[in-house]
Amino acid sequence: MTGAPPPLYEMLDERFRTGRCMNGDKDLEVLYTGCRWAEGPLYVPAWRQVVWSDIPNDRMLRWDEETGAVGVFRRSAGHTNGNTLDREGRLITCEQGNRRVTRTEHDGTVTVLADRWQGRRLNSPNDAAVTSDGSVWFSDPDFGITSDYEGYRAASEIGSNNVYRVDPASGEVRLVADCFGAPNGLVFSADERRLFVSDTGAGLIRVFDVREDGTLSDGEVFAEASARPAARFDNLRFDEAGRLWAAALDDGVHCYDPDGTLIGRLVIPERVANIAWGGAKRNRLFIAARTSLYSVVMGVTGTHPTGPGRRPWLDAGSR
Repeated sequence: MTGAPPPLYEMLDERFRTGRCMNGDKDLEVLYTGCRWAEGPLYVPAWRQVVWSDIPNDRMLRWDEETGAVGVFRRSAGHTNGNTLDREGRLITCEQGNRRVTRTEHDGTVTVLADRWQGRRLNSPNDAAVTSDGSVWFSDPDFGITSDYEGYRAASEIGSNNVYRVDPASGEVRLVADCFGAPNGLVFSADERRLFVSDTGAGLIRVFDVREDGTLSDGEVFAEASARPAARFDNLRFDEAGRLWAAALDDGVHCYDPDGTLIGRLVIPERVANIAWGGAKRNRLFIAARTSLYSVVMGVTGTHPTGPGRRPWLDAGSR
């Protein structure tokens, strides 16, 4: 006889309650199941859809908010992982198997933004973020080249796992940080003065100051997975109160106060890979967790994937 399912919210600090983090749905909604390893959800307001990756099955799927229908967005997709939007609403995708970062233009054509650094092939780009100047920042661990499960087995031509920046004017790919075991999710603070990067290999979330020339400080530890032994971090997202939400693999979704305190978590029945805010009010959290795409409508509101402020094009689908 099975017991009752665990509650969705676990409060670890009173701020998780007073910040209304536990307000909203009391249960997860299952939007789709049937993936091998679900990753990279992205809510696209203009389409009223969530696009996400099913890496081992080499496909991208999409869920329609109006109808609930799920279909294939792109097959033979290069074992895609993370997805985001640029300042013009174009899809930025980390193609882990193709070892490149691409942009899908409004007419459907695909432009390669980065596939090499100093003439050497990238490892397997994982996640990306776009800043207000149009630059694309991405992490490049070796997950897609260690086996044929999520890409194609190969030796690293670079020899390390790094974070890079693509210059919006010249297209130059610049190494900005190389202090990681396996860099994964990355997200900027609202003022774009700090970059938060999860290091899955080290079990850390690191934070860097962003200098005026686009380079980074040496960085410091923001959070450690050792606080929860089952946790290792994947991608990261902010809410509008400045709390950092982290996909914590075997330990659900973590919520951190701006001072770095773990104040609560969401209990998810599968291993959590990636999260994204969306919906008409941007208070719906979409969760990619191993075989499934889940959602929960919450009492907090997430930030836009392209950074601070509201853009008319980004809100077009939410009117």
